[in-house]
Amino acid sequence: MSKEQVVVYGAGGHSKVVIDILERTQKYEIVGVVDDDPARQGNYFCGYRILGSLGYLLEQGPNAKVILAVGDNMTRERLALRLVPLGFQFITAIHPAAVVGRDVILGAGTVLMANVAVNPGTRVGEHVIINTGSTVDHDCSIGDFAHISPGVHLAGGVTVEPLAHVGIGASAIEDVTIGQGSIVGAGAAVVTDIPPGVVAVGVPARVVKNVSRA
Repeated sequence: MSKEQVVVYGAGGHSKVVIDILERTQKYEIVGVVDDDPARQGNYFCGYRILGSLGYLLEQGPNAKVILAVGDNMTRERLALRLVPLGFQFITAIHPAAVVGRDVILGAGTVLMANVAVNPGTRVGEHVIINTGSTVDHDCSIGDFAHISPGVHLAGGVTVEPLAHVGIGASAIEDVTIGQGSIVGAGAAVVTDIPPGVVAVGVPARVVKNVSRA
């Protein structure tokens, strides 16, 4: 059976993990990597040639599918908004050691890393990162371009709105909402709703400032 061809966008630490997942699944043929750093053009990354930048990808057109292996939420959103209208399609990357419930919905471009568990009834949007060892319990909703960091634990019914970032080792009790674009600090415990566009830290998590997008 022929493998689907895919271009990996990004040549950083997050991309290393995405490439490893794609290799382990044995479903895809990685045709190369795209990165916007001019100094890296023509070099190799994880054994794959860096083909060019965004401009190169646009010139080639949507001949291969793409995965946005970029850790920054807003950058993934910007790239997706540029590529989708041109016909580019995105794959999901699911580590073989991830456990996905029977009726979970995963949006295009989403990545599930090793030892992730996503339980039944959960809806995961597009271009979401659910990072190593995180657990997402039943009936959660994870919005587009969100990032659930390593070791995060979300109880049932949690809503993580688009572009939110839940820091490493954080947790959230059942039925709370983490607002759009907000950042939950490492190790925080979310026990009440977090509004959009803020940074919340501590146990319990409390808002300490607004998110800076400068």
